[in-house]
Amino acid sequence: MTKLSEINLTDRCRPESLWSAADVWIKKPHVVNKRLCGATESEYRDVEGAGLKQFLSSVLRCSNEIYEILNFLCANIVDEGHETAGHWGVCIRTVIPKVRKTEKCLCKEIIIKDMVGHTVTFQKIGEDELIIKLSMDRIIHVKLTGHYMILSLHALKPEDWYSDGVAYPKLSWLRTELLPKLSRWALESRTSEFKSTLSLIPVEKYSVIYQQLKEKYKELVKVWPEVTDPEKFVYEDVAIATYLLVLWGEERAEKGKTTKQSFVDLGCGNGLLVHILNNEGHPGKGIDIRRRKIWDMYGPNTHLEENAITPSDGFLFPTTDWLIGNHSDELTPWIPVIAARQVISSDKVALVSSYSCRYFVLPCCFFDFYGKYQRRQCKKSQYKEYIDFITDVSTECGFNTEEDCLRIPSTKRVCIIGKSRRHAEDEEVQIEEQRNYYIRGRQALFASSGGGGTCASQGGQDGPNNYENGQDISSSGSDWGKGFQPREKIEIVRNCAALPRDFVDSVVLKVAKYLLSLTERNTENSECCDMWNTGAELPRPSLYCSLSVRLVLHTFENGLVLELPGILSNREEMHTLGEVHAATLKKECGGLQTLLKNNHQVFRVEGGKVFIRDWRTHATAQGAKANSKRKPPPSGALKTRLCWFHTHHPHGCPLAREVCAFAHGDTELRPSTKPPKMIRT
Repeated sequence: MTKLSEINLTDRCRPESLWSAADVWIKKPHVVNKRLCGATESEYRDVEGAGLKQFLSSVLRCSNEIYEILNFLCANIVDEGHETAGHWGVCIRTVIPKVRKTEKCLCKEIIIKDMVGHTVTFQKIGEDELIIKLSMDRIIHVKLTGHYMILSLHALKPEDWYSDGVAYPKLSWLRTELLPKLSRWALESRTSEFKSTLSLIPVEKYSVIYQQLKEKYKELVKVWPEVTDPEKFVYEDVAIATYLLVLWGEERAEKGKTTKQSFVDLGCGNGLLVHILNNEGHPGKGIDIRRRKIWDMYGPNTHLEENAITPSDGFLFPTTDWLIGNHSDELTPWIPVIAARQVISSDKVALVSSYSCRYFVLPCCFFDFYGKYQRRQCKKSQYKEYIDFITDVSTECGFNTEEDCLRIPSTKRVCIIGKSRRHAEDEEVQIEEQRNYYIRGRQALFASSGGGGTCASQGGQDGPNNYENGQDISSSGSDWGKGFQPREKIEIVRNCAALPRDFVDSVVLKVAKYLLSLTERNTENSECCDMWNTGAELPRPSLYCSLSVRLVLHTFENGLVLELPGILSNREEMHTLGEVHAATLKKECGGLQTLLKNNHQVFRVEGGKVFIRDWRTHATAQGAKANSKRKPPPSGALKTRLCWFHTHHPHGCPLAREVCAFAHGDTELRPSTKPPKMIRT
């Protein structure tokens, strides 16, 4: 066995950490080798010397190399001076490439963990007609030695190593990519908050169907009419559809059924997921409050409905097999409730049963039943806490809840699935009371904590146990979703881009003049050759004193940190604005900071502080990374906007008109040749 490479670890590595690191490569090889989709394993078996020989004989049958491998494995124990008998963990791994045309593209190998010698060996199995034999040219192992401080990589016959470029990369890749990753994982020894990716479905089937759907729907990327990124949204929905198709296929096989499941996608958005599922033979529809332009492209076989979704007895789907919530935002916590709920008459007799309805949700934005979700545990990440909340909702609704990670281009890829119930169907009335109690409790909690939903108390006679019309929240009935606030049908842009131009100009001028006034006298009295006022120098002591009194009072009232004048925090700028300006900006996401960032010609916003932008250089006064000098506009570039500094700055623009990218006067203005931006609908 030839040593290919070794890494001296920065810390002592426990054997358990080696097994943990090796399991990442064994179970999830795609995290390192991007040409792989994943891997599957047979069940691990713990064996000793005789058991190892029996295992190899059962797998290889007619192979003549069994004794050579046994001698090599047992030699590891002798070389290390261990007196105890050998102890191994063995399994067979199937490596699944991303792109494969036949089943023969699957690569199988024997994995042997030497628990005594602290070694993991990978041995490829080749299939020649009906004979399974060992490929001696593809045997490697990873070894922990040197008092648990050295991780090394070995190959049995490196001179004969065969690389297919997919499942078996070159030896140089194993040295430079795989071994460093294994050493890092061994030292990190961190456990994930969530399950492994695609843990609830067979990866082989997922790989095949995903490649088929990706090829089938790739043309949508070229004709995508929405303002969103087509590649991200098309391939993400293809991946979600693949997951559901495999999940549902496994469910049909388990139940012995052939009829494809029906579905309703609540908050379907662009409708692509519905389009794919309909095309693949599943009856169902998508519902969303706003129609999208792309809906018209799908054709009559894709069933999409424009309608507001309000949790109530009028929005139950007892005959539907699956409810889907794909980034369904404010509907996310309600989907398990809607899936579980029955239509119950006043005498508590179920009219229509939804006991068999299942659900799938992929949470994104954090919503409770009646507004934004409010964190209560700082020891968890916000995402993990919200996933646990939806899981808790599902459990309270009577589901056996499962969790999985999807393989999509998103940081929020944990899905929650309710496939079966924890209770018998004849217990539904009692479980319904449990659901009511849980939802009323969340509503009262949200109201008492000052949540911004409509269920919060308003007025003197309403308390935390009442709706805004005075009705007791403990009452139940067909209005069990009362207090739910659906989104607006017309999406309101709140990034300051839709504010009136004169309002924006007024705020920009007010903030800029305030910044410039802080250093105006210093600039006038400066003996330096640079007389251009940057608005970022400290003012004279007398001005500092008068300003500091105002800032100290503002700090005392609002708990803010006092900033140096001339380098203002956003809250201090707000203090200089009038009440009308402040009220308008509070309605926008990001408020004043977003407005100032949008006007990057005038301001530079860094770390919550704003500076007058000096176009002569991008280097900051605080010694941050100095960027390169601004390049002059390319020849032929059209100046479509006036230069703010030429018009408003007391010293004019610091750049010559030939270098400045903006027009110095109306005579230099030229109409834009760019097509107008698409309006979000």
